[in-house]
Amino acid sequence: MSFITREANVKDFSPITELSTQLGYDSTSGKIKNRLKDILRNKDHCVFVVEDGDKIVGWIHAFYSLRIESDSFLEIGGMVVDASHRGKGLGKMLIKKAEEFCSLKKLKKIRVRCNTIRKQTHGFYEKLGFSEIKEQKIFDKNLDFDLDQF
Repeated sequence: MSFITREANVKDFSPITELSTQLGYDSTSGKIKNRLKDILRNKDHCVFVVEDGDKIVGWIHAFYSLRIESDSFLEIGGMVVDASHRGKGLGKMLIKKAEEFCSLKKLKKIRVRCNTIRKQTHGFYEKLGFSEIKEQKIFDKNLDFDLDQF
């Protein structure tokens, strides 16, 4: 089998949507298409896909994270490889593309946040040289206002 990685484009929204459901995210292809458009326009973000022939079987999204309290780093916003293609080195290929983007941005660190229940994924990242630095809780607050007013 021959796999290739390339930069994503807006036309990739449908397979990216399908793969995202494997992570448990319930989003529409229309919303993902719009997000992908916005992300691809932002030079501080990158999205790469991996293809098996003409089928997209994985993707990674990473972005430049600028902080007051610490040095900047590249953060992986999301990554998924199709369940039927896991264990074939595709995740490693996608991480390599993120590392190349990190180098272009002159950053020395990549960070990823991973759900505590995804033990197998933790091992994947550790094998690639990532170190666990902390556990944390994430809090959301939904704001009740009309976005059309802005």
